[in-house]
Amino acid sequence: MTTPSALVKASTVNAASATKKLLSGKGKAILFATVILFAVSPVIAPGSLQSAPVLSMLPFAAVLAIAAIGQTLVIQQRGLDLSVPGMIALAAVLVTGLPQNNGWPLWAGIVAAVIVPGMVGGLNGYLVARFQIMPLVVTLGTNTVLLGTVFSIANGTPAGASAALNQWTLERTLGVPNTAAVALVVVLLAALVTQRSTVGWRLTAVGVSERTASAIGIRVPKYQIFAYGFAGLCYGAAGTLLAGYIKTPALFLGDSYLLPTVAAVVLGGTALTGGLISVISTGIAALFLTQLSQILRAVGWPDSSQLIAQSVVLITVVLAREFVPVAIRAVKASQRRSRSREPAGAAA
Repeated sequence: MTTPSALVKASTVNAASATKKLLSGKGKAILFATVILFAVSPVIAPGSLQSAPVLSMLPFAAVLAIAAIGQTLVIQQRGLDLSVPGMIALAAVLVTGLPQNNGWPLWAGIVAAVIVPGMVGGLNGYLVARFQIMPLVVTLGTNTVLLGTVFSIANGTPAGASAALNQWTLERTLGVPNTAAVALVVVLLAALVTQRSTVGWRLTAVGVSERTASAIGIRVPKYQIFAYGFAGLCYGAAGTLLAGYIKTPALFLGDSYLLPTVAAVVLGGTALTGGLISVISTGIAALFLTQLSQILRAVGWPDSSQLIAQSVVLITVVLAREFVPVAIRAVKASQRRSRSREPAGAAA
């Protein structure tokens, strides 16, 4: 018969196991790094954690988090999406230009700004899946076409976001910026789809091995197209929010988001070889990178130096993932050899 004390003990063990599972793995590292970064921020840049700087940082972190989720899905499929700048720029020019220059209602402009990049992403996935073209080639070509399309639609002159969209992106709900709230919803939705559903399990299986996934009956092209299409929707949402927040977006405002999206994915623990992912960790990494940029900007670093810093962080993480496991295995092997020699030495 199970005693109450045994039940309490079992519950405690289960809770501890769940907590350990939640905080373990590659996501634990970026969470720890983000906490440390915020802890040292006031020391490096006094006042950086006051309400005004934090509230001005969160919208940009939200945009990066949403875009990085799209990049995460593409990298899971062993690709790398170079069309991020064009996708974000296309969303921005649609959500600003269609209402202002073509008389579309705002809601229709928002729908177009999200859906059209999603359709372009689906086309990327179709070309990769059906014709086995390298993702780098497909997305690089797509990015070139999109940037030309953006310039053509805008006729060389960026349009301004509607007052309603700009006001909404600047407002806060219960003290939280609306942009951050949207990012939180997108992150949680993507987490549910990719890590708590059959679709997510199949996406992971395809990302690990297309041949094995096909052998167990998974329609590989279908899920690759889904991944690229969902990524396009994320880029569209990110571009829409960014255009609304900055009011008059530059035609090529997405150019500065390519490297940060890749950095956020890698820092979040997703391997560039595809497979297992954690979109929540990617979102935390986006917050880390945005806060890092804000600190560097506060101490006087120009944008060029900030990009160099992001590149150094990215290279360091990639190298650490390659060499740290090798070093750990070498140390364990040395310890095993030492233990295996101890009995012989003791007997002598």
